Amino acid sequence: MTQSIIILIFALLLPMKLLASNKSVPYEIPRTQVVQLTQAGTERTYELVIQLPENYSAQKQHPVLYYTDMTWHIEMLASAAYFLMEDTILVGISWQTNMPAPLLKEEGAHVSRYRDYSFAPSTKPESQAKYQFGGANAHIDFIRNQVKPYIAQHYRVKPGSDSYFGYSLGGLFGAYTLLTRPDTFNNYLLGSPSVWRLTQLLEVPNQTNAKAKTHVYLSYGSLEDKLSPHVKGLFNFLKSTNNPQLDIELAEIEGTHQTAAPLTGVRAIKWLSERTAQGATL
Repeated sequence: MTQSIIILIFALLLPMKLLASNKSVPYEIPRTQVVQLTQAGTERTYELVIQLPENYSAQKQHPVLYYTDMTWHIEMLASAAYFLMEDTILVGISWQTNMPAPLLKEEGAHVSRYRDYSFAPSTKPESQAKYQFGGANAHIDFIRNQVKPYIAQHYRVKPGSDSYFGYSLGGLFGAYTLLTRPDTFNNYLLGSPSVWRLTQLLEVPNQTNAKAKTHVYLSYGSLEDKLSPHVKGLFNFLKSTNNPQLDIELAEIEGTHQTAAPLTGVRAIKWLSERTAQGATL
């Protein structure tokens, strides 16, 4: 009788044990580190998601690809880089992590991008007070003075090998950086940049006469009928500078602003990998 009771208890407890053993655990991406930085002079905090290549070595120098909108692009760029740019360190820059709770609840975790990736204030007082548009210069300073020095100090990076990927509003941020402080990166991958205020953008102090070789990949979606003329206008403007140090590509990607995004990332990384294979500065 005692043996039968023990067997019955074990049988009853077995499903609970199996259930406990199947408890899900968070997945961590291999060779990935998360670092928190606070922007100098402010209380704004950001996370850097740093992914090292499989062949990372302290005895070897590695190119670096920086990108904004980290949450949206991390998987796409990590996969593309794994197959096409296997030596590259990826550095994703998050949105501000400590935004006011009411604004986060109302707009979402990405709300700081409206401020950080835009170069001009809004003409609407209420929108300006809420989102603080026009903070691109401060974000460029943060990347130049804190993000890049941190990466250079802690990892083996290849000089003259910094690239940037941005899509949509992140692409606008990249375009503004290219026009005002092009030496921030050596290569710019700008997918469907939100250059709606193109005339105003082209009026900013233009520094594209920099001497260093700069590679620029511009793209737009084939169904982006309203945005594409603005992107083409930016391309034409950059070409009109007749700067021999400026290597520019304009590509049309199949799809709308939303559906073209994944393919844009892959095509941009492929383009950049081909520049590497050709021995171009990377």
